[in-house]
Amino acid sequence: MIKIIKTIMITFISLVYGDYNPYTNKNKPMPIYDITINDIKGKKINLNNFKGKYVLFVNVASNCGFTRQYQDLQTLYDKYKEDLVVVGVPCNQFGGQEPGDEKQISIFCSEKYNVTFPMTEKISVRGSNQHQLYKWLTSKDLNGRKNSSVKWNFQKYLVDKDGNLIDYWYSLTNPTSSKITNYIK
Repeated sequence: MIKIIKTIMITFISLVYGDYNPYTNKNKPMPIYDITINDIKGKKINLNNFKGKYVLFVNVASNCGFTRQYQDLQTLYDKYKEDLVVVGVPCNQFGGQEPGDEKQISIFCSEKYNVTFPMTEKISVRGSNQHQLYKWLTSKDLNGRKNSSVKWNFQKYLVDKDGNLIDYWYSLTNPTSSKITNYIK
């Protein structure tokens, strides 16, 4: 009997207020495309330009044991660039392993690893100064999928072609791993 009453109430509320369902309706996730971030040269990156492609966000550092993953990130970007954008996000929050400024980081990535994928300004990926991009990537309330915390450099977050978070992987997962590429293929 209670189930019938709930169904009637939900139907009535839906008729009056649209598709609102007080028992199952959750806040819609914030679109990732509404977030603003600058590139490594200080120019605004329009995330809307990435609609229709997968986006792999990776917090990067130049002096980390995982820095060699820049090469694999570039390989991944080159192989799937029709369907994927890799975005490197410099961060100095893990062991002080990204001490340089944006110009130094840009030169390092270009000369050492021939990086051609987009790189952002240097940001905080956790803590009280966490950038809005990483608030979205790590908060289920914003991304609608799952909570996480950034544990170290080269943690990877994959967003689908419609701007929805798919999943994330820790530093040990190589960018060319099938755990990631199976989504893109």
